[in-house]
This record gives sequence, C-alpha cells and structure tokens, in this order.
Amino acid sequence: MLILKVLSRLLDYPSQDLFTAKVDLLTVVEQSVDISPQTKQQLTDFISNLVSKDIYDAQERYDLLFDRGRSLSLLLFEHVHGESRDRGQAMVNLLDVYRTNGFEIHSSQLPDYIPLYLEFLSEQPKEFAQEWLGDICHIMTMLSERLIERECDYCILFDALIEFSGFAVDRLEIAKAISKEERDDTVEMIDKAWEDKEIRFDEPVADQCPSSKPAIDLASIDITPSQDVPIKWHNAGGSQPSELTQNTRMSGL
Repeated sequence: MLILKVLSRLLDYPSQDLFTAKVDLLTVVEQSVDISPQTKQQLTDFISNLVSKDIYDAQERYDLLFDRGRSLSLLLFEHVHGESRDRGQAMVNLLDVYRTNGFEIHSSQLPDYIPLYLEFLSEQPKEFAQEWLGDICHIMTMLSERLIERECDYCILFDALIEFSGFAVDRLEIAKAISKEERDDTVEMIDKAWEDKEIRFDEPVADQCPSSKPAIDLASIDITPSQDVPIKWHNAGGSQPSELTQNTRMSGL
C-alpha cells in the first residue's frame, strides 16, 4: 500500500530526497483508491506547499512542531506511557511483532515512531493495516486536533490515516478537550518542564530526581509479550508481508 508509504515519508523529517520525489508522491496520491477525492486534493496541496518551501525552512518548521514539547510527539507510546517502564515493554512487544512479520528495523528511530509504524503497515495486508491504524485512531485524532488548533496543514496527514483506517472516535469530544489544553511548546512551558523540583528530605530521593526516571533499555527487558498493553497487539503471527518488495517500491521512497 504505497499511500501509507507516502504518508510515512511526509510525516518524517523533510529531506532533499523527499523534495526530489515530488512527482512520485503526487502520482501515488492520485492513483490511490483508499482515500476520497477530497483527501487526495488536500494531500496534493500539502505536498505542493511543502516542496515549494526552502528545505531549511521546512526542516525548521518540522522541528518546532514535533520536537518541541510532547503534545505533538511522533512517538506513540509517549502519549500513553510517558517515560514509565511500561513504555519500554510495549516497545519490545512491538519489535517482536515487527520481526514476526518479517519487518527488520534499520533505523536509529524507536519502534513506536509513527513514520516507522506506517512503513511496517505499508507492507502488510490492507485489513491488517486498517485494524492497526484503528487501534491508534484516538491518538491520531488527538494529534490532528492539536495541529488544527495551531492552524497547521500537517493535520491532513493524520486525517488521511484516520480515513484510511475506516475507524472513528468521538472527534468533537477530543476537540473540546484539546481546546482546553495549555500549549507546551512555549518558552515558558519548556522552562517549566526543565526547572528543578524542590528537594524535600521527607520524600524518597528517587521521587525527587528527574534523572532517576527509568531509561528505556530494550536489551534488558523480558521480550515475553505483555497481555496488558494500551494499544492492543493482534495475533499477527500467521500474517505474511504483502507483495510490496524493494523491486516494486517507487523510486525516491
């Protein structure tokens, strides 16, 4: 499913290769049968606007959106687990599913990075991909609504994924909740997030020191799949990767 591969690339850090692949990107969007004509037009406009920018401006905008504050993080489990140890186990489970389905990661990104997750789904059967996107539909809706609040056209990428999934959540309820949030990408909020906590001698030291939060060490965690993860993992052991191979992938992607 090349449309998922295109959306994966568009949600990744803007690169010269992405800009060079403009024609291929637009061709896949136009030929896709999995999204509506309206969504095709919105994606076409997004791609055209993105590649018309100076690449450094595009990269700076991306950094300010997705790497400043946690509310627009592209790491799925950050929205579910934060920095808790449960996040590490969930990622190990996800890695296990990737490998079970013949998907090996050759990337410095964590396995719950959304563009990487989409890359995996692009090589699975359509029904599988739709169900797994449905599992994170609430997160994608939340991200889309936060981008809409910022009047940012990156929201169309998440809306296209939601449409592809065929799932729906109570968008009005999520939008209402998002409207009450305080943005976390301002200088004041970033400073607040990093400011030292008051030291109290009647509390355990581990609860006071930000650096004591458990690091995510995949190698040290039991790889036995957990039965209690917020994004459910389907029994995908019998699924086979789709026929989309390196030879059939479009150039530039």
